[in-house]
Amino acid sequence: MKIKEKCIEVLKTTKIVCEENKRKVTFINSSNISVTKMRVDGCQIIDGGKCDFLVFYDDKEHFIELKGSDINHAIKQLIRTIETLGSKDCKKRISYIISSRSPLSAAEIQVNRIKFRKKLNSDLIVKNRQYETLI
Repeated sequence: MKIKEKCIEVLKTTKIVCEENKRKVTFINSSNISVTKMRVDGCQIIDGGKCDFLVFYDDKEHFIELKGSDINHAIKQLIRTIETLGSKDCKKRISYIISSRSPLSAAEIQVNRIKFRKKLNSDLIVKNRQYETLI
């Protein structure tokens, strides 16, 4: 899929924030490397299930879904987006679901983590409200 220029920002800031409805992921970019932040939902992909953001740099991809409470729907959105936009050459891929609350049990989340690892070569992180990580 061709990247739509209007959907991306190339940033060299110390914090890259993906936020929506009081849910957010913050990437700490202490080395100020060049990072591309893509608005997926409603910009890069208009129709069908898709996650909210894709943040990528070097050979790393971060797929982000900021969700209310429907974790199963968020998982489907992430899978479709990775299958559509994920790079075959990606060395490290992480998928995030940031929800208002997590109705899935720890066992269900663990099963989905295994599926993501096997099927999509992606780690899966499920957190409530916000998450902060280093680039």
